[in-house]
Amino acid sequence: MQLLLVCSSGGHFKGLFQLEPFWRRHQRTWVSFDTATTRQALDGEQVSWAYSPTNRNLPNLLRNALLAWTVLRQQRPDLILSTGAGVAVPFLILGKLLGHQTVFVESITRIETLSLSARLVLPFLDVLYVHWPQLQARYPRAVLITPADAASIEGASA
Repeated sequence: MQLLLVCSSGGHFKGLFQLEPFWRRHQRTWVSFDTATTRQALDGEQVSWAYSPTNRNLPNLLRNALLAWTVLRQQRPDLILSTGAGVAVPFLILGKLLGHQTVFVESITRIETLSLSARLVLPFLDVLYVHWPQLQARYPRAVLITPADAASIEGASA
């Protein structure tokens, strides 16, 4: 399976990197921000560096949408997996419109409401994973995930 792993740097990157038991078994391309941490962690990985910042930055949203178009057409991933944040929006929306499977893992810090990124991409997701029963109750489409589920994340995306 060909994966496209999309996330901003910092906590979103850490969250996606913690899903290594899943993504390590597959061919993959990363999309993230070029920081010292991501550059070091992704040494040897295939990476496309996204434009930052994304918060309330229309020019970078447009740049990342063009990047998404290019990466999606070149890589043709079977699955786009993201933990957020803003950089994920154009990749997940365009990815779904191009027929790719899309999965979003909401931050563990989101207990009662979805992040803005998750709300924006929700109509374009095949699977939305959440960490808290309270959040799943508000979004019945969401799948509750525990740390033990990380290795089998693809099971619910089929």
